[in-house]
Amino acid sequence: MNTIDALLLQKLFLSGANNISNNKEYINELNVFPVPDGDTGTNMTLTIMAAAADIRSQKEPTIDSLAKAISGGSLRGARGNSGVILSQLFRGFCKDIRGKKVLTMVDLTAGFERGVETAYKAVMKPKEGTILTVARGVSEKATELLMEDEDYPIIEFAEKVLAYGEEVLEHTPEMLPVLAEAGVVDSGGQGLIEILRGIVIALKGGTVEPANSDQPVRLARGAGVLDETPKARPVYAAASGKEDISTADIKFGYCTEFIILLEKELPDEEVEKIKEYLLSIGDSLVCVADEELVKVHVHTNHPGLAFEKALEYGQLTRMKIDNMREEHSERVEIEQQRAAEQEEAFKKIKLDRKEAGGAPEDKPKPEKPPKKYGFVSVSAGAGLEEIMREIGVDHVISGGQTMNPSTEDILKAVEQVNAETVFILPNNKNIILAANQAASLCKSKKAVVIPSRTVPQGISAMIAFSDDADPDENQAAMKEAAESVKTGEVTFSVRDTSIEGKSILKGDIMGITDNGIAAVGPEIFDVAVRMVDAMVDEDSGLVTIYYGEDTNEEDAEKLEQALAEKYPDVELEVHSGGQPIYYYIISVE
Repeated sequence: MNTIDALLLQKLFLSGANNISNNKEYINELNVFPVPDGDTGTNMTLTIMAAAADIRSQKEPTIDSLAKAISGGSLRGARGNSGVILSQLFRGFCKDIRGKKVLTMVDLTAGFERGVETAYKAVMKPKEGTILTVARGVSEKATELLMEDEDYPIIEFAEKVLAYGEEVLEHTPEMLPVLAEAGVVDSGGQGLIEILRGIVIALKGGTVEPANSDQPVRLARGAGVLDETPKARPVYAAASGKEDISTADIKFGYCTEFIILLEKELPDEEVEKIKEYLLSIGDSLVCVADEELVKVHVHTNHPGLAFEKALEYGQLTRMKIDNMREEHSERVEIEQQRAAEQEEAFKKIKLDRKEAGGAPEDKPKPEKPPKKYGFVSVSAGAGLEEIMREIGVDHVISGGQTMNPSTEDILKAVEQVNAETVFILPNNKNIILAANQAASLCKSKKAVVIPSRTVPQGISAMIAFSDDADPDENQAAMKEAAESVKTGEVTFSVRDTSIEGKSILKGDIMGITDNGIAAVGPEIFDVAVRMVDAMVDEDSGLVTIYYGEDTNEEDAEKLEQALAEKYPDVELEVHSGGQPIYYYIISVE
């Protein structure tokens, strides 16, 4: 076999996608920082699966139709830095193969080269020892083999390229000391190797199927959510309370929704246990389960407890938290305003009829003109989202640390804001590339990314905004304000590891600053204090504490008091952030 036709390319792509999906937890375990965030394996899987549905549905594919689906699907579904880089590798490769009827070794080699070139350009400061290094090694090996013999059998060519890619991956710890200390290879590079391994298996006549399934899993476009399951399983649902719940006297304030992407099929009794637990912390529960996922809707005062329980069974997606009390107040105000407007409208109609001798012709309501500036921000936690809206953010994308939003999620949010220029605040270093990608795809308005790496940076950027300044001036001022903020986050370790000379055990509390892990220990309070010690200096004037949903106000105030005694010249503020996973997010300015 010396060529690859469209049908074979379709099979190869799906095999590669299934292989990384089956190994995503192993890839997640390779992440250097043992924090309970959205991880590399998950992000790369959701990225490639965003294209898989289109690929699988094509009955008579062509190279062009597959290239369009792979490039477009992965581009819009890209999540996290690793997912964006993967989408760019696909994008470059697909640009080079368009117009072909079949792919030869020459075409594959040129595609690899174009993909690597495109991916490197997408990263502001490329680092060696990452997925980029592994991709470049694969491309260079392909070129070397091409120089030896243009008629290499495709299978042998692919096996040698994969073997060299694995060799490069093994050397990544030598290029990044943090990998060597943690004793792991680069997780993004491992993800790429798993895709290539799935491709080679298919080339040799095998098939990689999704784990726990006899058929490939079908995913909704750009969502990472099942829209079809290979085996129908009874649907379980438990509901309490009325369908139309009165919001005038709300017992459980947060409408919480999420989907669990199961690591393995759950027996019925486990599903019942999930339902029993959720009903113990809330009401209005709807819990729908099948072989691959569990869809949950619950009203609760503690969304984080629901998320933590769900994380015992798999990865989370489509996480959404709405403050029903806030929505009720807004609804009352809107209804009052609407009633007043209707009364005025009726008065005007009567006046028009009187003056014109009859009913005026219906006229289409003119569209509201766009405002000059708008804002989209990524955040997680009811308190943080409320703060964002209070300082002027038009659209808050729920996500961030625990689940990185996709390029398409960000793009849709930008398009919903009726403004000429929309500033995007990713508030997470792992979302900046996806935000940049969304901005480049936006054609209806100007989209500007402020590369905020944390929520406090995003808040400072918003405060620095001036309605009187032009877009470029605002961009510069907001970026400068974001960069002036130091941020620390207190969370827990999900595995044993060693980083920056610190031995960390599963369950340890960690204080992570912009410069790395500042403190490790068994107690949240102690770690938080030591973390702040590492951030405060003689120029510091303000420390702001945002406490998470698993931390109460009393504990936050004790922390504030302790810091006030240590730093009497520094102003302190405490806010309820409501963020999951992170006990405290603390900024120093």
